[in-house]
Amino acid sequence: MATITDAKIIVTSPGRNFVTLKITTSDDVTGLGDATLNGRELAVASYLRDHVVPLLIGRDPARIEDTWQYLYKGAYWRRGPVTMTAIAAVDTALWDIKGKVAGLPVYDLLGGKAREGAMVYGHASGGDVAELLDDIARFKELGYRAIRAQAAVPGSPGSYGVRHGQVYEPANAALPEEQIWSTEAYLDFAPTYLTAVRERFGFDFHLLHDVHHRLTPTEAGRLGRRLEDLRLFWMEDPTPAELQESFRQIRQATTTPIAVGEVFNSIWDCERLITERLIDYIRASVAHTGGITHLRRIFNLAELYQVRTGSHGATDLSPVSMAAAVHLDVTVPNFGIQEYMGHSPLTHEVFQPSYELRDGALYPSEAPGLGVELDEEAAARFPYEPKYLPVGRRADGSVHDW
Repeated sequence: MATITDAKIIVTSPGRNFVTLKITTSDDVTGLGDATLNGRELAVASYLRDHVVPLLIGRDPARIEDTWQYLYKGAYWRRGPVTMTAIAAVDTALWDIKGKVAGLPVYDLLGGKAREGAMVYGHASGGDVAELLDDIARFKELGYRAIRAQAAVPGSPGSYGVRHGQVYEPANAALPEEQIWSTEAYLDFAPTYLTAVRERFGFDFHLLHDVHHRLTPTEAGRLGRRLEDLRLFWMEDPTPAELQESFRQIRQATTTPIAVGEVFNSIWDCERLITERLIDYIRASVAHTGGITHLRRIFNLAELYQVRTGSHGATDLSPVSMAAAVHLDVTVPNFGIQEYMGHSPLTHEVFQPSYELRDGALYPSEAPGLGVELDEEAAARFPYEPKYLPVGRRADGSVHDW
Protein backbone atom coordinates (compact mmCIF):
# COMPACT_ATOMS: atom_id res chain seq x y z
CA MET A 1 0.00 0.00 0.00
CA ALA A 2 1.30 3.43 -0.95
CA THR A 3 1.51 6.09 1.74
CA ILE A 4 1.98 9.84 1.80
CA THR A 5 5.65 10.54 2.42
CA ASP A 6 5.87 14.30 1.88
CA ALA A 7 3.65 17.38 1.65
CA LYS A 8 5.21 20.68 0.64
CA ILE A 9 3.68 24.16 0.72
CA ILE A 10 4.82 26.36 -2.17
CA VAL A 11 4.13 30.10 -1.91
CA THR A 12 4.81 32.10 -5.06
CA SER A 13 3.77 35.41 -6.60
CA PRO A 14 3.99 35.35 -10.41
CA GLY A 15 1.86 38.47 -10.87
CA ARG A 16 -0.27 37.63 -7.81
CA ASN A 17 0.08 35.37 -4.79
CA PHE A 18 -0.66 31.65 -4.92
CA VAL A 19 -0.29 28.90 -2.33
CA THR A 20 0.07 25.35 -3.64
CA LEU A 21 0.20 22.06 -1.75
CA LYS A 22 2.30 19.32 -3.38
CA ILE A 23 1.77 15.83 -1.95
CA THR A 24 4.18 12.99 -2.74
CA THR A 25 3.55 9.27 -2.16
CA SER A 26 5.91 6.37 -1.45
CA ASP A 27 5.41 5.36 -5.10
CA ASP A 28 6.79 8.79 -6.09
CA VAL A 29 3.44 9.99 -7.45
CA THR A 30 2.73 13.67 -6.85
CA GLY A 31 -0.51 15.65 -6.67
CA LEU A 32 -1.23 19.38 -6.59
CA GLY A 33 -3.87 21.30 -4.64
CA ASP A 34 -4.62 25.04 -4.63
CA ALA A 35 -4.53 26.62 -1.15
CA THR A 36 -4.88 30.26 -2.21
CA LEU A 37 -7.11 32.56 -0.14
CA ASN A 38 -6.88 36.03 -1.63
CA GLY A 39 -5.38 38.50 0.85
CA ARG A 40 -5.01 35.83 3.56
CA GLU A 41 -2.65 33.43 1.78
CA LEU A 42 -0.14 33.00 4.60
CA ALA A 43 -2.88 32.05 7.08
CA VAL A 44 -3.68 28.98 4.96
CA ALA A 45 0.02 28.22 4.38
CA SER A 46 0.54 28.20 8.15
CA TYR A 47 -2.56 26.09 8.80
CA LEU A 48 -1.27 23.51 6.33
CA ARG A 49 2.36 23.56 7.42
CA ASP A 50 1.79 23.64 11.17
CA HIS A 51 -1.41 21.65 11.60
CA VAL A 52 -2.32 19.55 8.54
CA VAL A 53 0.89 18.26 6.97
CA PRO A 54 1.95 16.35 10.12
CA LEU A 55 -1.39 14.52 9.97
CA LEU A 56 -0.90 13.45 6.35
CA ILE A 57 2.41 11.64 6.58
CA GLY A 58 1.86 7.89 6.52
CA ARG A 59 -1.78 8.08 5.41
CA ASP A 60 -3.14 6.13 2.45
CA PRO A 61 -3.56 8.65 -0.41
CA ALA A 62 -6.36 6.57 -1.94
CA ARG A 63 -8.69 7.12 1.04
CA ILE A 64 -9.89 10.54 -0.06
CA GLU A 65 -13.25 10.54 1.74
CA ASP A 66 -11.73 9.30 4.99
CA THR A 67 -9.02 11.98 4.85
CA TRP A 68 -11.63 14.67 4.16
CA GLN A 69 -13.73 13.63 7.16
CA TYR A 70 -10.63 13.30 9.35
CA LEU A 71 -9.47 16.83 8.60
CA TYR A 72 -12.97 18.34 8.86
CA LYS A 73 -14.31 16.60 11.96
CA GLY A 74 -10.97 15.97 13.63
CA ALA A 75 -10.12 19.65 14.03
CA TYR A 76 -13.29 20.25 16.10
CA TRP A 77 -13.23 23.91 14.94
CA ARG A 78 -15.09 23.37 11.69
CA ARG A 79 -15.59 25.39 8.52
CA GLY A 80 -14.35 28.89 7.87
CA PRO A 81 -12.31 30.01 4.84
CA VAL A 82 -8.86 29.12 6.19
CA THR A 83 -9.79 25.60 7.31
CA MET A 84 -11.86 24.77 4.23
CA THR A 85 -9.24 26.12 1.80
CA ALA A 86 -6.61 23.96 3.48
CA ILE A 87 -8.84 20.89 3.30
CA ALA A 88 -9.58 21.71 -0.36
CA ALA A 89 -5.88 21.72 -1.18
CA VAL A 90 -5.40 18.27 0.35
CA ASP A 91 -8.53 16.89 -1.30
CA THR A 92 -7.68 18.22 -4.76
CA ALA A 93 -4.10 16.93 -4.55
CA LEU A 94 -5.38 13.46 -3.60
CA TRP A 95 -7.77 13.41 -6.57
CA ASP A 96 -4.81 14.39 -8.78
CA ILE A 97 -2.81 11.47 -7.36
CA LYS A 98 -5.70 9.03 -7.75
CA GLY A 99 -6.06 9.97 -11.41
CA LYS A 100 -2.35 9.50 -12.05
CA VAL A 101 -2.34 6.10 -10.31
CA ALA A 102 -5.39 5.00 -12.32
CA GLY A 103 -4.05 6.47 -15.55
CA LEU A 104 -7.28 8.44 -16.00
CA PRO A 105 -8.26 12.11 -16.07
CA VAL A 106 -10.14 13.15 -12.93
CA TYR A 107 -13.41 13.61 -14.80
CA ASP A 108 -13.45 9.86 -15.54
CA LEU A 109 -13.08 9.11 -11.83
CA LEU A 110 -16.14 11.32 -11.21
CA GLY A 111 -18.35 9.26 -13.51
CA GLY A 112 -17.28 10.50 -16.92
CA LYS A 113 -18.38 13.38 -19.08
CA ALA A 114 -21.92 14.68 -19.19
CA ARG A 115 -20.77 17.24 -21.79
CA GLU A 116 -17.66 17.83 -23.86
CA GLY A 117 -16.76 21.27 -22.53
CA ALA A 118 -17.81 23.85 -19.95
CA MET A 119 -19.20 27.16 -21.24
CA VAL A 120 -17.36 30.07 -19.65
CA TYR A 121 -17.97 33.77 -19.29
CA GLY A 122 -15.43 36.53 -19.73
CA HIS A 123 -15.11 39.82 -17.85
CA ALA A 124 -15.77 42.90 -19.96
CA SER A 125 -15.39 46.30 -18.33
CA GLY A 126 -14.77 49.95 -19.04
CA GLY A 127 -14.04 53.26 -17.42
CA ASP A 128 -17.15 54.53 -19.21
CA VAL A 129 -19.91 53.12 -21.40
CA ALA A 130 -17.95 53.49 -24.65
CA GLU A 131 -15.00 51.53 -23.25
CA LEU A 132 -17.32 48.82 -21.96
CA LEU A 133 -19.01 48.43 -25.35
CA ASP A 134 -15.62 48.13 -27.06
CA ASP A 135 -14.62 45.46 -24.56
CA ILE A 136 -17.85 43.53 -25.13
CA ALA A 137 -17.06 43.57 -28.84
CA ARG A 138 -13.57 42.21 -28.12
CA PHE A 139 -14.93 39.26 -26.15
CA LYS A 140 -17.50 38.49 -28.83
CA GLU A 141 -14.73 38.45 -31.44
CA LEU A 142 -12.82 35.99 -29.24
CA GLY A 143 -15.77 33.61 -29.41
CA TYR A 144 -17.26 34.04 -25.95
CA ARG A 145 -20.93 33.14 -25.72
CA ALA A 146 -21.34 34.67 -22.25
CA ILE A 147 -19.93 37.98 -21.02
CA ARG A 148 -20.08 39.82 -17.70
CA ALA A 149 -20.43 43.61 -18.00
CA GLN A 150 -19.15 46.14 -15.44
CA ALA A 151 -18.53 49.88 -15.90
CA ALA A 152 -17.12 52.53 -13.60
CA VAL A 153 -19.86 54.51 -11.89
CA PRO A 154 -19.30 58.25 -12.44
CA GLY A 155 -18.09 59.81 -9.22
CA SER A 156 -17.57 56.43 -7.49
CA PRO A 157 -13.91 55.43 -7.60
CA GLY A 158 -14.81 52.24 -5.75
CA SER A 159 -16.67 50.76 -8.74
CA TYR A 160 -16.23 47.00 -8.74
CA GLY A 161 -14.88 44.91 -11.61
CA VAL A 162 -13.26 47.54 -13.82
CA ARG A 163 -10.01 46.26 -15.26
CA HIS A 164 -6.85 48.33 -15.44
CA GLY A 165 -4.53 46.60 -17.90
CA GLN A 166 -4.92 43.10 -19.31
CA VAL A 167 -5.91 41.22 -16.13
CA TYR A 168 -8.29 42.40 -13.42
CA GLU A 169 -6.66 42.02 -10.01
CA PRO A 170 -8.24 43.95 -7.14
CA ALA A 171 -5.68 42.75 -4.55
CA ASN A 172 -3.13 45.36 -5.48
CA ALA A 173 -1.77 47.10 -2.37
CA ALA A 174 0.52 46.25 0.56
CA LEU A 175 -2.19 47.70 2.81
CA PRO A 176 -5.89 47.73 1.89
CA GLU A 177 -6.95 50.54 -0.42
CA GLU A 178 -10.05 52.33 0.85
CA GLN A 179 -12.57 53.00 -1.90
CA ILE A 180 -15.59 55.32 -1.75
CA TRP A 181 -18.90 53.85 -2.88
CA SER A 182 -22.31 55.35 -3.66
CA THR A 183 -25.18 52.89 -3.89
CA GLU A 184 -27.49 55.62 -5.19
CA ALA A 185 -25.18 56.49 -8.08
CA TYR A 186 -24.73 52.81 -8.95
CA LEU A 187 -28.47 52.10 -9.00
CA ASP A 188 -29.01 55.06 -11.33
CA PHE A 189 -26.16 54.13 -13.66
CA ALA A 190 -25.95 50.33 -13.94
CA PRO A 191 -29.28 49.84 -15.78
CA THR A 192 -28.27 52.46 -18.36
CA TYR A 193 -25.02 50.79 -19.37
CA LEU A 194 -26.49 47.30 -19.37
CA THR A 195 -29.28 48.61 -21.59
CA ALA A 196 -26.63 50.11 -23.89
CA VAL A 197 -25.00 46.69 -24.21
CA ARG A 198 -28.26 45.07 -25.34
CA GLU A 199 -29.10 47.95 -27.68
CA ARG A 200 -25.78 47.61 -29.48
CA PHE A 201 -25.26 43.84 -29.46
CA GLY A 202 -28.73 42.36 -29.11
CA PHE A 203 -29.66 39.12 -27.35
CA ASP A 204 -27.55 36.50 -29.13
CA PHE A 205 -25.21 36.04 -26.16
CA HIS A 206 -25.56 35.64 -22.40
CA LEU A 207 -25.16 38.87 -20.41
CA LEU A 208 -24.13 38.73 -16.74
CA HIS A 209 -23.66 41.40 -14.09
CA ASP A 210 -22.03 41.35 -10.63
CA VAL A 211 -23.44 43.50 -7.81
CA HIS A 212 -20.72 42.21 -5.44
CA HIS A 213 -22.76 42.10 -2.21
CA ARG A 214 -23.38 45.87 -2.16
CA LEU A 215 -27.17 46.20 -1.96
CA THR A 216 -29.85 45.60 0.62
CA PRO A 217 -32.54 43.05 -0.34
CA THR A 218 -34.95 45.91 -1.12
CA GLU A 219 -32.41 47.65 -3.36
CA ALA A 220 -31.53 44.37 -5.07
CA GLY A 221 -35.18 43.60 -5.78
CA ARG A 222 -35.64 47.05 -7.29
CA LEU A 223 -32.56 46.61 -9.50
CA GLY A 224 -33.65 43.15 -10.59
CA ARG A 225 -37.04 44.48 -11.72
CA ARG A 226 -35.40 47.22 -13.78
CA LEU A 227 -33.19 44.65 -15.53
CA GLU A 228 -35.85 42.06 -16.36
CA ASP A 229 -36.32 43.15 -19.99
CA LEU A 230 -32.55 42.79 -20.55
CA ARG A 231 -32.81 39.03 -19.85
CA LEU A 232 -29.67 38.76 -17.76
CA PHE A 233 -28.17 35.29 -17.44
CA TRP A 234 -27.79 36.24 -13.78
CA MET A 235 -27.49 39.05 -11.26
CA GLU A 236 -24.57 37.98 -9.07
CA ASP A 237 -24.17 38.47 -5.31
CA PRO A 238 -26.98 41.03 -4.95
CA THR A 239 -26.66 41.23 -1.15
CA PRO A 240 -24.43 39.71 1.55
CA ALA A 241 -25.47 36.10 2.05
CA GLU A 242 -24.85 35.63 5.76
CA LEU A 243 -28.63 35.94 6.16
CA GLN A 244 -29.86 33.35 3.68
CA GLU A 245 -33.47 34.29 4.41
CA SER A 246 -32.89 37.74 2.87
CA PHE A 247 -32.84 36.22 -0.60
CA ARG A 248 -36.52 35.37 -0.27
CA GLN A 249 -37.34 39.08 -0.50
CA ILE A 250 -35.26 39.45 -3.67
CA ARG A 251 -36.84 36.34 -5.21
CA GLN A 252 -40.33 37.69 -4.55
CA ALA A 253 -39.47 41.07 -6.07
CA THR A 254 -37.95 40.03 -9.42
CA THR A 255 -37.67 37.27 -12.00
CA THR A 256 -34.06 38.19 -12.82
CA PRO A 257 -32.00 35.02 -12.05
CA ILE A 258 -29.84 35.19 -8.93
CA ALA A 259 -26.33 33.76 -8.45
CA VAL A 260 -24.36 33.68 -5.22
CA GLY A 261 -21.68 31.72 -3.40
CA GLU A 262 -18.07 32.64 -4.22
CA VAL A 263 -17.38 33.37 -0.53
CA PHE A 264 -19.11 30.20 0.72
CA ASN A 265 -17.07 27.52 2.49
CA SER A 266 -19.50 24.63 2.98
CA ILE A 267 -22.87 23.18 2.12
CA TRP A 268 -24.26 24.79 5.27
CA ASP A 269 -23.66 28.26 3.82
CA CYS A 270 -26.14 27.57 1.02
CA GLU A 271 -28.43 24.77 2.27
CA ARG A 272 -31.47 27.05 2.69
CA LEU A 273 -30.72 29.02 -0.48
CA ILE A 274 -30.79 25.77 -2.44
CA THR A 275 -33.53 23.77 -0.73
CA GLU A 276 -35.94 26.71 -0.67
CA ARG A 277 -34.89 27.62 -4.20
CA LEU A 278 -34.00 31.21 -3.35
CA ILE A 279 -31.22 31.25 -5.98
CA ASP A 280 -30.77 29.98 -9.53
CA TYR A 281 -26.99 29.43 -9.58
CA ILE A 282 -24.56 28.32 -6.87
CA ARG A 283 -21.10 29.88 -7.31
CA ALA A 284 -19.03 28.03 -4.70
CA SER A 285 -15.47 27.22 -5.78
CA VAL A 286 -13.42 24.06 -5.50
CA ALA A 287 -10.62 25.92 -3.69
CA HIS A 288 -12.65 27.49 -0.88
CA THR A 289 -15.33 24.84 -0.34
CA GLY A 290 -13.36 21.82 0.76
CA GLY A 291 -12.21 20.60 -2.65
CA ILE A 292 -13.77 18.35 -5.26
CA THR A 293 -15.28 16.01 -2.64
CA HIS A 294 -17.34 18.64 -0.86
CA LEU A 295 -18.18 20.83 -3.86
CA ARG A 296 -19.67 17.78 -5.56
CA ARG A 297 -21.95 17.34 -2.53
CA ILE A 298 -23.16 20.90 -2.94
CA PHE A 299 -23.75 20.41 -6.66
CA ASN A 300 -25.62 17.15 -6.05
CA LEU A 301 -27.91 18.89 -3.55
CA ALA A 302 -28.45 21.74 -6.01
CA GLU A 303 -29.46 19.32 -8.75
CA LEU A 304 -32.41 18.10 -6.66
CA TYR A 305 -33.79 21.65 -6.55
CA GLN A 306 -33.06 22.67 -10.16
CA VAL A 307 -30.29 25.03 -9.09
CA ARG A 308 -27.42 25.11 -11.57
CA THR A 309 -23.70 25.59 -11.08
CA GLY A 310 -21.68 28.70 -11.87
CA SER A 311 -18.39 28.29 -10.02
CA HIS A 312 -16.10 31.16 -9.10
CA GLY A 313 -13.05 31.15 -11.37
CA ALA A 314 -11.24 34.47 -11.02
CA THR A 315 -7.46 34.86 -11.06
CA ASP A 316 -7.38 34.55 -7.26
CA LEU A 317 -7.54 30.81 -7.96
CA SER A 318 -4.53 29.13 -9.50
CA PRO A 319 -4.63 27.00 -12.68
CA VAL A 320 -4.74 23.98 -10.34
CA SER A 321 -8.19 25.05 -9.11
CA MET A 322 -9.25 25.97 -12.62
CA ALA A 323 -8.37 22.49 -13.85
CA ALA A 324 -10.22 20.84 -10.95
CA ALA A 325 -13.29 22.99 -11.61
CA VAL A 326 -13.41 22.04 -15.28
CA HIS A 327 -13.09 18.32 -14.51
CA LEU A 328 -16.08 18.65 -12.17
CA ASP A 329 -18.02 20.96 -14.52
CA VAL A 330 -18.10 18.45 -17.36
CA THR A 331 -19.46 15.68 -15.13
CA VAL A 332 -22.39 17.26 -13.27
CA PRO A 333 -25.84 17.20 -14.92
CA ASN A 334 -26.83 20.61 -13.53
CA PHE A 335 -23.85 22.56 -14.87
CA GLY A 336 -24.69 26.15 -15.76
CA ILE A 337 -21.55 28.14 -16.54
CA GLN A 338 -17.94 28.57 -15.39
CA GLU A 339 -16.25 31.87 -14.59
CA TYR A 340 -12.95 32.23 -16.47
CA MET A 341 -10.60 35.19 -16.45
CA GLY A 342 -7.45 33.50 -17.67
CA HIS A 343 -4.04 33.89 -16.08
CA SER A 344 -1.11 36.12 -16.91
CA PRO A 345 1.99 34.93 -18.81
CA LEU A 346 3.94 35.19 -15.54
CA THR A 347 1.53 32.77 -13.88
CA HIS A 348 2.00 30.32 -16.72
CA GLU A 349 5.74 30.35 -16.15
CA VAL A 350 5.00 28.60 -12.85
CA PHE A 351 1.84 26.61 -13.67
CA GLN A 352 1.42 24.74 -16.95
CA PRO A 353 -2.20 23.60 -17.29
CA SER A 354 -3.38 21.50 -20.22
CA TYR A 355 -7.06 22.43 -20.26
CA GLU A 356 -8.02 24.32 -23.44
CA LEU A 357 -10.25 27.32 -24.21
CA ARG A 358 -12.10 26.96 -27.53
CA ASP A 359 -15.19 28.73 -28.82
CA GLY A 360 -16.16 30.11 -25.45
CA ALA A 361 -15.76 26.85 -23.52
CA LEU A 362 -13.07 25.14 -21.45
CA TYR A 363 -12.16 21.54 -22.22
CA PRO A 364 -10.47 19.41 -19.54
CA SER A 365 -7.11 17.76 -19.98
CA GLU A 366 -7.02 14.15 -21.13
CA ALA A 367 -3.84 13.54 -19.11
CA PRO A 368 -4.06 11.38 -15.98
CA GLY A 369 -5.05 13.40 -12.92
CA LEU A 370 -5.77 17.11 -13.20
CA GLY A 371 -3.32 17.78 -16.02
CA VAL A 372 -1.36 20.62 -14.41
CA GLU A 373 2.41 20.79 -13.91
CA LEU A 374 4.20 23.15 -11.49
CA ASP A 375 7.76 24.42 -12.07
CA GLU A 376 9.24 24.80 -8.58
CA GLU A 377 12.35 26.58 -9.86
CA ALA A 378 10.16 29.16 -11.59
CA ALA A 379 8.02 29.48 -8.46
CA ALA A 380 11.10 30.31 -6.41
CA ARG A 381 11.81 33.30 -8.67
CA PHE A 382 8.59 35.00 -7.53
CA PRO A 383 8.59 35.55 -3.74
CA TYR A 384 5.46 36.38 -1.79
CA GLU A 385 4.29 40.01 -1.91
CA PRO A 386 1.77 41.35 0.63
CA LYS A 387 -1.37 42.26 -1.34
CA TYR A 388 -4.78 43.07 0.09
CA LEU A 389 -8.25 43.46 -1.34
CA PRO A 390 -9.79 46.93 -1.01
CA VAL A 391 -12.09 48.08 1.78
CA GLY A 392 -15.29 49.91 0.81
CA ARG A 393 -16.55 53.05 2.51
CA ARG A 394 -19.67 55.12 1.96
CA ALA A 395 -19.36 58.83 1.35
CA ASP A 396 -20.06 59.46 5.06
CA GLY A 397 -16.98 57.43 5.99
CA SER A 398 -18.69 54.29 7.30
CA VAL A 399 -17.43 50.87 6.16
CA HIS A 400 -19.50 49.21 3.46
CA ASP A 401 -19.43 45.78 1.83
CA TRP A 402 -16.75 45.72 -0.82
